[in-house]
Amino acid sequence: MVDIGGRKIQLDCRGSGSPTVVLIHGLDVGGTLSWSAVHDSIATTTRTCGYSRAGIMSSDPTPALTPTGIVEDLHAALAGGGERPPFVLVGHSLGGPIGLLYTKHYGGEVAGLVMVDASHPEQFTRFKQIGISTENAAVRALKVAAALSWTGVVRLLAGQGKPMPNQSMDAALAQSAWAPRSIRGAITEMNALEDIFAAAATARSLGDRPLVVLTAMKPMSAEERRTAGITEEQAQSQKKMWLEMHQEEARWSTAGRQVVLPDASHYIQFDRPDVVIAAVAEVVAAARGGGR
Repeated sequence: MVDIGGRKIQLDCRGSGSPTVVLIHGLDVGGTLSWSAVHDSIATTTRTCGYSRAGIMSSDPTPALTPTGIVEDLHAALAGGGERPPFVLVGHSLGGPIGLLYTKHYGGEVAGLVMVDASHPEQFTRFKQIGISTENAAVRALKVAAALSWTGVVRLLAGQGKPMPNQSMDAALAQSAWAPRSIRGAITEMNALEDIFAAAATARSLGDRPLVVLTAMKPMSAEERRTAGITEEQAQSQKKMWLEMHQEEARWSTAGRQVVLPDASHYIQFDRPDVVIAAVAEVVAAARGGGR
């Protein structure tokens, strides 16, 4: 727990070596545990830090969440924990835009990036073109769970400790145990998504930093479509848009490339941890001057 000035942020750093890999979780309740399938493996080759954002897991909530504040929290946690640049930022989902913002504010510290099925700053606008609202069934369920967390409903939505692929039971149980608290932090972030995306839209120039963009293209199941409240045709159109947006992301660096994974869902780090580990190793090697 790192004091960042009246609040504490959970920081989990392992291994040694430079550059230091910083794992930035998505909009979920997992925090550092979102990387449990890859953290130790990456840490065998270089220093690797995961952290939980404000209000997630054991990190203290923030009184006022802003895009700049999210970046400042991470910067303060790394500095307070004695972690020094250069950094390779690895962002899953919402962690992608946060990595962009960190690079905009502290570009001198960032040696490279990996985007793990990362969000695109314009995804809401583009999805609306095919009739997909951000206020889908999954979002509504999350809000209901937050309001009723004292009843234990949130534990059901957190999977009752059921592990993801390649996730240990200990990690799954820990995530489930923290979920009633973490879900409120996730709701706070959800309510700030448009502001975060708007800020990230101004941070798409990554120069010549090594960049790998991982894109999950596994088709949605019928159950997933029902949960999201979309048709099969909309799901196909959404996947096509997702692929195109990730192609754009890969072009935000002159040294960027995309890897498409037809067998992975949104949580690539659990479905295909080997690919995430390899992508991070590639960017770390490039940052060390080892080429691509």
